[in-house]
Amino acid sequence: MKRIVVLGSTGSIGTQTVDVVRQHSDELEIVGLAVNTRVGDMLEQARAHNVRNLAVGDERLADQPIASEVREQAGAQGVWGFGMDAVVDLVRLPEADVVVNALVGAAGLRASYETLRAGKVLALANKESLVVGGDLIMPLAAQVDAQRRAAGTAPAVGPAGALMPIDSEHGAIYQCLLGESEREVSRLWVTASGGPFRGRKRSDLEDITPAQALNHPTWSMGAKISIDSSTLMNKGLEVIEAHHLFNMPYDKISVVVQPQSAIHSMVEFTDGSVKAHLGTTDMRIPIQFALSYPQRWEAPVEPLDFTKLGSLEFAPADTDTFRCLELARHAGGVGGTLPCVMNAANEVAVAAFLAEQGSYLGIAECVEAVMDAHEREGVQKVESLEQLRFDHAAGGTGRCAAPRGGHGPRGWPGRCPHAHRLRARRHLPMPAGRIRARGLPLVGYGFRRPLPR
Repeated sequence: MKRIVVLGSTGSIGTQTVDVVRQHSDELEIVGLAVNTRVGDMLEQARAHNVRNLAVGDERLADQPIASEVREQAGAQGVWGFGMDAVVDLVRLPEADVVVNALVGAAGLRASYETLRAGKVLALANKESLVVGGDLIMPLAAQVDAQRRAAGTAPAVGPAGALMPIDSEHGAIYQCLLGESEREVSRLWVTASGGPFRGRKRSDLEDITPAQALNHPTWSMGAKISIDSSTLMNKGLEVIEAHHLFNMPYDKISVVVQPQSAIHSMVEFTDGSVKAHLGTTDMRIPIQFALSYPQRWEAPVEPLDFTKLGSLEFAPADTDTFRCLELARHAGGVGGTLPCVMNAANEVAVAAFLAEQGSYLGIAECVEAVMDAHEREGVQKVESLEQLRFDHAAGGTGRCAAPRGGHGPRGWPGRCPHAHRLRARRHLPMPAGRIRARGLPLVGYGFRRPLPR
């Protein structure tokens, strides 16, 4: 019996993890649940699975009536709390064997770090943990792998399994590499569906709405990852993750569009042969493998029927239209704190777009502007979580957003933390303070409405 903690239990990955547990209750038990705000949904899960250890990331909810229900569900035997410290505390539960980190955004990095520090297995769905903190996470994972081998808890053959990727692409590569020598791998092929705007050009994307961008053709995902998938930023993040997970140089990691999403990724070997991982487009398959490894359990969904699959198509990624992929690849190649800043800028830009405060094309322009500023200031080596929190704040401060119909090019960043260094770039406006000093209106300089004085 494996006892697991699920962080982000009410999101897309979290709810599917809970369903895998339901289908394999003889193998898995949930001992902790954490959410950000959806406390009611978490309580339903807790009651269904008799979970007593609970945490809520939004500490403002501690003063709400529902807090008493959390306390009541925990009872005398459980632990409960509000705030990110309470969420992270769950990974240290002595009874927990595996932590499923399905938190959204850079908030998940600290949880991943503390999971491995506690010697637990990390089943990782949070992309930012490796994109932002791969230089910190991977050495910790290697230490836990060594501890597991020394204690006899690692599989007899294959990887020790301290860090299990839940992402379908990386889970596919992980399985293709089982039994293979790293020296004989010549290339990793990360597949992409192409998203909802595959085949379109930049001129076709000027008036894209959040609803259109959220309509993914093959996968059911949360809002943030759906937008990232449509811009191909998600694929760029996966390239950085693959670099860290599989110790592969960036020039040996390629992205190929596979619209049917039947091939989840491929590994090419030095003799020219290629292993491809195929399966149904359902995240419960990679989730289950991350939890069952080194075993395989009965499929949680209907297996892929090859007689109904039809054709398989392949195409190169259009990096001219979808610039985020190359921006992420550049950030990964430079390394250090640049991926952290890139990720923070993307979070701000995506949030602005989802709130209809910025344009779709403005996402990539915001990210590029902030990356450019950070490189001018000087990229630093990653040495601590505190450093990454500072750089994430620097990248995510302000509003990299653009009003629809404001002055200037559609999609320009309305305000970013480095605007005073980037005024020479045509797509950046004058900083708010300078505008006020000159007695100019703030509307039309990248802001949707006048800012409070």
